[in-house]
Amino acid sequence: MRQMSVIKSICVYCGSSSGRDPRFAAAARRFGEILAHHRIGLVYGGGSTGLMGALAGSARDHGGAVTGVIPEFLKARERVFHEADEVIITADMHERKQQMFERADAFVALPGGIGTLEEVVEQLTWAQLGRHMKPILFANVAGFWDPLLATFDHLHDTGLVTPAQRLRYLVSDNVEDIVPMLAAAAGGLTGAEAAGEPERVGRM
Repeated sequence: MRQMSVIKSICVYCGSSSGRDPRFAAAARRFGEILAHHRIGLVYGGGSTGLMGALAGSARDHGGAVTGVIPEFLKARERVFHEADEVIITADMHERKQQMFERADAFVALPGGIGTLEEVVEQLTWAQLGRHMKPILFANVAGFWDPLLATFDHLHDTGLVTPAQRLRYLVSDNVEDIVPMLAAAAGGLTGAEAAGEPERVGRM
């Protein structure tokens, strides 16, 4: 399967709540601004609450293109972001995730809850099974993803994820580094990926 050579749109998974650490929302707003600056389209869950709302609102405020994908049953709960350039209403979560996958050239996980975790792990699973080669990056704001990354290491260490099945993902502790890392990964495997290790830069 061919690696993507250009990042035109990024699917961002993140919480419909803001969490207790103000750095989460600050990172979401900054990343929305960065996407707009680079003219990279945002594909996300379509809500206007929490980190989702901070991300989409910032991208839109700075002139970025925003596509929201939300299932019918979540329209009221997550408050559809009507300022998006396009809002796609799906029948269920499965269709939502498929639409987000098809419209994105890469995936970024900002802090979020169980839904965010489920979505990004599904992309890791699909990549592990050879269904896509789109870059996947954890935005490790304030060390949010450290416990999950430790779990990935544990899976490797115990042999339940073999070298042939190694998980391919990037980790950035600073949102400023996300776009350059994804662009580099889209152009071919990094040295770290080729060695089966996650690439990691910076610390916020």
